Amino acid sequence: MNAKILFGFAKLLLLSVCLSVSTSRAQEPSTSKEQVPGKSVAPYRLDFTVTELEGGKKINARQYSMNLNTDDANAIKIGTRVPVEAKQGEFQYIDVGTEIWSRLKERDGGLLLEVRCELSSFAIPDQANRTNSMPLIRQLKINASTVAWPGNPMIVGSVDDPNSKRQFQLEVTTTKLR
Repeated sequence: MNAKILFGFAKLLLLSVCLSVSTSRAQEPSTSKEQVPGKSVAPYRLDFTVTELEGGKKINARQYSMNLNTDDANAIKIGTRVPVEAKQGEFQYIDVGTEIWSRLKERDGGLLLEVRCELSSFAIPDQANRTNSMPLIRQLKINASTVAWPGNPMIVGSVDDPNSKRQFQLEVTTTKLR
């Protein structure tokens, strides 16, 4: 009987040692990207405005917003997927609409902002409803990399429409959330 009691105590002791080791390992600090000393993540809100001008007068503006952490990237995509017959009986889809991609990086005390914006639309408005024709698509792209100054709106790109007297501007305001 004493051997059974002694064996039971040994099992209990071994179990408590194993539990204390696993608990201490769970409490050790992680070395993941977010918890590296001196490397904190800062959240920002990016407010984009796409402005359409004609003859210097504003005729249209669209606003888009996203929240973004430093050293991260996010995207906004709004539009329509349009089927296009590439070969007889074979369809591919093209995206028509707005896509804005952005990345923020903290470097040497500054904030590096990368932006890619693509705007596309049908050259003839009722093409979206036609199923048996190849649509004509208008497209403009702005790819920019600059230093962002939080709280200050800045134009990161501007393009002229080659088929009209219109101009498109992409403006961004970066706001620190903490």
